[in-house]
Amino acid sequence: MPDRDHPPSSAASYEPRNLPVPVPRPSSVAREHGENWFNRALRALFGWGGNSIRADLKDVLEAGAPGESGFSPDESRMLRNILGLRERRVGDVMVPRADIVAVQQDIPLGDLLREFANAGHSRLVAYNDTLDDPIGMVHIRDLIAFMAAHASVDPKKNARRKKPLPAGLDLKAINLAMSMSDAKIVREILYAPPSMRVIDLLAKMQATRIHLALVIDESGVTDGLVSIEDIVEQIVGDIEDEHDEDEPPGITRQPDGSFIADARTALDDVVELIGPDFDIGDAAEDVDTLGGFLVTRAGRLPVRGELIPGPGLFELEVLDADPRRIKRVRITRLKERPNPPREVRRPPEPFPPTDSTTGKDASNTGAAASKIAQRP
Repeated sequence: MPDRDHPPSSAASYEPRNLPVPVPRPSSVAREHGENWFNRALRALFGWGGNSIRADLKDVLEAGAPGESGFSPDESRMLRNILGLRERRVGDVMVPRADIVAVQQDIPLGDLLREFANAGHSRLVAYNDTLDDPIGMVHIRDLIAFMAAHASVDPKKNARRKKPLPAGLDLKAINLAMSMSDAKIVREILYAPPSMRVIDLLAKMQATRIHLALVIDESGVTDGLVSIEDIVEQIVGDIEDEHDEDEPPGITRQPDGSFIADARTALDDVVELIGPDFDIGDAAEDVDTLGGFLVTRAGRLPVRGELIPGPGLFELEVLDADPRRIKRVRITRLKERPNPPREVRRPPEPFPPTDSTTGKDASNTGAAASKIAQRP
């Protein structure tokens, strides 16, 4: 009887054995070969190297002549915008706080309807006491649905009337004095920090089906507002509808040689029109608009009628402003700088200006105002 513990013979040690070998799934094999084939085809067509497809596509869009890459000018522009969306932050695309149209939660429905008519927006931010205490947003569709439900008349009763009501609606039955909070038409709103990536906020809006987000900084202060339209415009460009009006030029030359400018005009546009003599120095690294530049020069939020020395021989006069922001500015080139310099002309104020939205002292809002950016 053979010994079972005897070591195997040398011949037996060379016998072939069926060892387990990992076999890739057909789907992964096809995908791997498909990607390799696609990469090889792109490299053969465009002479690409071993970089990522993203980097190669970016090179083609930047270096390729119009039509050479096979993309139309509009397609190339949108592809470049999509590639750049990864680095874009919420703070770069938000509507600044000064331009937010918001309503207090106890606003009567009649006043709310008027706000919608004047604002031209379908959604408005709702807040408790100040804009730094938001509670959500109100949609015009919810307001119309609430009014239609309360104005609806029973069809049988309406048919018995001598003069049936049009569409079966009795608008006199709507209590326009009812507050928005009592009507319970306030919806949830998203919140995002300024440093959040735009692409991540877009994904969150798609997932939650909430298309409006308040931008809140690290101290809990409302910094701005972003809608899904603002994000889409970063890809396709400005989207104008039938309610958008043609805006006048940001800065215009006057017959006397001075310039009248909207305070939200980009500093680059101001320098381009006036010329290199309007040297703003390193200010362009800190602020983007003419209004922000004035706040930086004055060290606070200037008031209407105030004169602020500009770069070189230029002088800036605040033509229009409110407690929250500067609106219009006159830029004048002086023949010579007064010596000694002319004192800043500032109209006397009986009390510190307050922000009509937040109720806070607006005399120290220079840092917030300097963030005002021209909306694309």
